[in-house]
Amino acid sequence: MDPELLERITARRAELDELEEQLVKQLAEVRAERDELAVAERVLERVSDQLADERASAALAPGQVGGRAVMLIPHRTPDVEETMLPPDYQRVLAAVRQAAGPVMARQGGEMLGADVSVRAKLEPLRGRLVRLVDRGWLRKLPDGRFTTCL
Repeated sequence: MDPELLERITARRAELDELEEQLVKQLAEVRAERDELAVAERVLERVSDQLADERASAALAPGQVGGRAVMLIPHRTPDVEETMLPPDYQRVLAAVRQAAGPVMARQGGEMLGADVSVRAKLEPLRGRLVRLVDRGWLRKLPDGRFTTCL
């Protein structure tokens, strides 16, 4: 055999062995990363499911503020119905809907039978109206009147 050819074959075999070693190492890294991604996907699914469950129960469950139980007002979304609002908020929403047009807090109070001559009786209603605006159930016009959403 030709010694030069034998040397070239040996050198090429060494190159291929080194390349194979690198590829085996890369393949092991790829497999390990795929395994990590599979675990991450399962964790993400579980966390997403838990968050969805917590959001659904939070919409109905009372919260705590200053040691007192308060009902959380859910944001308006296609899957949240008005019946999920506390009864006081349902009445406020119905009163605004029944009005001939946008209403001031005082007019809404009159429609609900509240004593609007006393500011302290009117402010809780204004707070409910604002919360309904913040959650997407009502709109507040620039002049301070409240109306239903389109």
